[in-house]
Amino acid sequence: MGKPHHSSLGRAAPLLFALLALPLAYLLLKPADRRARRRNSAIIRNAGEAIITTDAGQRILHANPAAVAMFGTTAAAMRGAALETFIPRDLRTLGEQAGEEHAGDTDIQLRMMGRRAIDHTITGLRAGGERFPLEGSIASQGENGATIYTLILRDITERKHMHAQLEHSYTQLRLLSATLQTIREEERKHIARELHDDLGQLLATLRLDLTLLQQHADAYQPSAAILRNMDQLIVTAIASLRRIAGNLRPRALDEGGLYFALHSLRNDFIQRHPVAFELLADENELILDDAYSTAIYRIVQESLTNIARHAQARKVTVALQRIGAQLTICIQDDGRGIVDSDMAKAASFGLLGMRERVWGLHGDISIRGNDGGGTRIDIVLPLPPAPAPA
Repeated sequence: MGKPHHSSLGRAAPLLFALLALPLAYLLLKPADRRARRRNSAIIRNAGEAIITTDAGQRILHANPAAVAMFGTTAAAMRGAALETFIPRDLRTLGEQAGEEHAGDTDIQLRMMGRRAIDHTITGLRAGGERFPLEGSIASQGENGATIYTLILRDITERKHMHAQLEHSYTQLRLLSATLQTIREEERKHIARELHDDLGQLLATLRLDLTLLQQHADAYQPSAAILRNMDQLIVTAIASLRRIAGNLRPRALDEGGLYFALHSLRNDFIQRHPVAFELLADENELILDDAYSTAIYRIVQESLTNIARHAQARKVTVALQRIGAQLTICIQDDGRGIVDSDMAKAASFGLLGMRERVWGLHGDISIRGNDGGGTRIDIVLPLPPAPAPA
């Protein structure tokens, strides 16, 4: 028997050492790996949110205590059960957009962002048969050649209830705002009518009597001067009365309709402010009921008030056009323009009132500054159906 070849042993020594070192390295790393697994398991177990892991066949592999409590069952009952037991297949409408991924063949569609997904609203089913809203996200990972899906679920019943309450309160505030607007317009109409019919008639009668007195008065100069002064004061009072009554309720709305009321508003604005004012409208397209006519008139009036106060404009354009069953209103100026901070001011009651009037008619409003300067207001109002012929 020959002697061992020492050179061959020398060449094999590093390989033998490496083979012997592998179990040792495994033994050294295994406690750390076990500690990491225990730490991750403790995190999942103590998490406040429900966490469920499933395989590609939608069988539940693990559910943490929060998930067990959420669905009102036991961990043993959930382990191995079909996911549709707790999230029924017909309730899993987590998304229908293009680019979505499926959790295996579970038909749970989620838009994936890398290995995680954004939250979606779904419906859960408790063991007692109660349905409740959930918000869920999903992540996938490979494990031993298979894909494992981790679902993180949150019960949003209380949030849904709060949202419903807020929506109800919001709707009530809108109805209250619309009711207050209607009441205010009715009060304005009543006061304007009283001023015109009662006080206006009294002033007109007083001036007539004064005119008769002037005709029969003697030529005594002091008396004639006093009478002329009284006549001038009465004329001024009548003009002021008409102006106040017109601000409360423009007579053109009742006597001529929205088209003539807007023209009257334009003429009054031009007299007070040196601007070029263009009104683009068709009389036949503005035959509307009193509620719509009043709301549109007030919207245009408030926008002109804002222009006069803040815009420093040289040109104003108001265009109204009926398109199908909608009325579009465009109001723009070439003034200093509006910025977001202006619309966010707590004292911007004019803009707030415009929005409330538009929203009260179920319309849309957009207020923005033009790139070249100035402000543009775009409004779209759905028109009421035309009354049936008698």
